[in-house]
Amino acid sequence: MKKKSSPLQKRLYMLMLVCLVPLTAMTLYLLYIFNNFSMWYNSIVENITSISNYSIDFKEDMDYTMYMIVVNMERAEQLVDTQQPHLMINEARKDFQALYDSSKLDNSKSQIVNILKSLNTLESCVEEIEADALVSGSYYKNMERLDMNIRVLTEIIQEQIQRYIKYETDCLEVLRKGISSDVSSAISTSVCVFAIILLAAIFTSRKIMTSITEPIRRLSDATKQAASGDFAVRAKEDSDDELAILNTSFNYMVEKIGNLIDDIRIEQQNLRQTELRLMQAQIAPHFLYNTLDSIIWLAESGENEQVVKMVSALSSFFRVALSRGRDYITLAEEEIHVKSYLEIQQLRYRDILEYTIQIPEDLHEYQILKLTLQPLVENALYHGIKNKRGVGYIKVTGIKQEKTLVFCVYDNGIGMTKERLSYMQAVINGECISEKNTSGFGLANVNQRLKLNYGSAYGLVLDSVYGAWTKVTVTIPIKS
Repeated sequence: MKKKSSPLQKRLYMLMLVCLVPLTAMTLYLLYIFNNFSMWYNSIVENITSISNYSIDFKEDMDYTMYMIVVNMERAEQLVDTQQPHLMINEARKDFQALYDSSKLDNSKSQIVNILKSLNTLESCVEEIEADALVSGSYYKNMERLDMNIRVLTEIIQEQIQRYIKYETDCLEVLRKGISSDVSSAISTSVCVFAIILLAAIFTSRKIMTSITEPIRRLSDATKQAASGDFAVRAKEDSDDELAILNTSFNYMVEKIGNLIDDIRIEQQNLRQTELRLMQAQIAPHFLYNTLDSIIWLAESGENEQVVKMVSALSSFFRVALSRGRDYITLAEEEIHVKSYLEIQQLRYRDILEYTIQIPEDLHEYQILKLTLQPLVENALYHGIKNKRGVGYIKVTGIKQEKTLVFCVYDNGIGMTKERLSYMQAVINGECISEKNTSGFGLANVNQRLKLNYGSAYGLVLDSVYGAWTKVTVTIPIKS
């Protein structure tokens, strides 16, 4: 069953019809006039522009080329393009035929017919000269043809072109007078229509205004109270039109805002807790203890250079990890963080770990959420490389794709079976819960942070082949 329009809707429809119907009719009328004049004007200007080039260059180029052919009979092909006259005539004939097809004036068409006839005659004269060009004793005869035929015909064609331009120019004057007359008429009609619309709109809107402004004023006062933090305020629902729905919706909104604020507060707390858990994982005591043990072992072995490298890497690692409390750091800093971690681990596992980092320098100034790549590298080491025999390899790459940054952390570790891969993908996407201290828990943490900070369209993608490799792809929006 069709819903009946409310009184407010009916009044607004009336106001809209009073304004739009005559205004639309007037606009369509003006567009029709202007479109016709515009098409006519463009056609004339295009015709004049197209033919003006022939008025300037055609005679001069044709006379010069034919003169060179007559005077230098045997060397003409070395001095000029002997096919140029024919090309000029064919191109002119094609252009003037197109003008004939598009022209609307009888005088212009008649003049174009004369030009086409002159071009045909000119072509015949050119062929006569070319036929006798190499005949002995024909020089003076061809010079006479050049003076009496070629130059006379090009002069005639030039005069015909000028007459055509004059006809088209006269047509522009007719168009100008028509535009002036129609514009005056349109202005007068528009003023009358606009005056009627204005009076009708004022008369109708005054009636509607009173029934709308007072409820809106009360709703505005209630909104100011809500904006100041008073979510107990309620708007009066004393009307029977759309404003009643607006008031009801406002009251519902105010009621829910408090709950939303609480939800946001809880979400922010969860985000901070997630970041805290991830931070704690990065500075876990066992990592620090193992690193310090390695430093002591190296120092006792007298490998002072390796001690310096490990202490320097450890310092860089924690400097970036803390970052003065910043959530976002530059990609250059994130690369330093990853490199410092890998340097420490390579010094500890020098026989089983190799790595490369390939991130272009032109991406270094972009901002990235801290602790995005390092946890993925750690996961590749502990759950991929350490579980296989032989030397392990970790590769970190980064590229720019349109408005996103795409990173890849690859390792040639033990990989995952299809069942394990499906489970891990479900854990990362939050479809199931992983136990702490597993690779799924760390990857899910990173993915959750990325989605909370960048949006649900971004995050991690996991792929793996058992016994061969594992790859984690990170996609985030560019943030400079």
